[in-house]
Amino acid sequence: MKSESSRLSMRWLYIALCTVCLAFAGVIYAWSILKVPLAEEFGWGNTELALNFTLTMCTFCIGGFLGSRIKEAAGANLTLVCAGLLAGGGFALASLMKGNITMLYISYAVLAGLGIGVAYNVIISSVNAWFPDKRGFCSGCLLMGFGMTSLVFGSLLDSLFANEAFGWRRTFLWFGIIMAAMICLAGFVIRKPSVEIVFPEGKKKKAKKAENFEVVDMSPLQMLSRPSFWISFVYMTCLVAVGNSVISFAKDLALSTGASAALATTLVGVLSACNGLGRILTGALFDAAGRRFTMIAANLLSIVAAGITLLSVVFNSLPICIIGLCLVGMAYGACPTVGSAFASSFYGQKYFATNYSIVNFNLFAASFIATACASLRTATEGFVAPFILLLCLACFALVLNICVRKP
Repeated sequence: MKSESSRLSMRWLYIALCTVCLAFAGVIYAWSILKVPLAEEFGWGNTELALNFTLTMCTFCIGGFLGSRIKEAAGANLTLVCAGLLAGGGFALASLMKGNITMLYISYAVLAGLGIGVAYNVIISSVNAWFPDKRGFCSGCLLMGFGMTSLVFGSLLDSLFANEAFGWRRTFLWFGIIMAAMICLAGFVIRKPSVEIVFPEGKKKKAKKAENFEVVDMSPLQMLSRPSFWISFVYMTCLVAVGNSVISFAKDLALSTGASAALATTLVGVLSACNGLGRILTGALFDAAGRRFTMIAANLLSIVAAGITLLSVVFNSLPICIIGLCLVGMAYGACPTVGSAFASSFYGQKYFATNYSIVNFNLFAASFIATACASLRTATEGFVAPFILLLCLACFALVLNICVRKP
């Protein structure tokens, strides 16, 4: 029988394994790289390909909600195995496409998006249960892994696409197989912490600006009946839209300002890295300054990011574009941390998994704005109009942010 210290040490294996799993699952954020060979071979336009990204974000949100419910009924292990097979199967099916874009929507957006959404929710909730003393650290590692896929795999995927012996079809197939294997492995390995395990005492940090109301556990229906939820939901949708839209065309944006193909791919990875960094820094800011200050700071960062990236397009400046992409990545990375902090500080921990999955539906709404930006880009033959829209949304979010009051 394992000693308590031996069982407790297993949590470090879980967080390492699951961070790698989420690095593979975060491939949905590398769409600006993945779509390139599809556009070249099938001649699909910006609007059609942006719709795939929109659908993927929608099914990802639905998968996150379903994951929280299925886990309760079937357990984390079986749920993760099914999620891995679904996600990997979606990529494998996409590798067989013959030019019908509906098949892309079904395979990549629906099947892979659902599988990744389920895996994301189950992995984060399962591993967090092993770190009651280090929740911020645990969430930061997992979310960083999910947000840094383009940095880790971007250049590799790009080079494999260009390799005639391999190509995009085999790349999709093998990436799907490896992703499925990693998620299924997590499903076989991860276990719930025993009630006998005594976790170390966490260092309790008191935020400088604590909430001025008592946090009450609210069910999803109670949360949905509060005006505070809907105001914050629209606020977060506007902020997420900035990052979502830029992620969907980041490589094209870099190319339009004079970047080489190799540098453009690298910049997608840099945006991804800043996405992961933003998640960690926002968590630290929340601990130090409180929820309200963090929400406003994230909002101001989004405004600055959209504004600077707009300037890079207007002046056709690659250096300004690089700065803008870094800021967009950090601003986008702040969003899930803000959403998590908002859900827990306003509506408690009892129903957190389900409440947070509902809050994450802002990705669903924001993805339609990404499609609208793609349409604007096509109609105006440039990026100026999309970034004016995103800047206006970020400013509107600040107005809503100021209006958020206690639940």
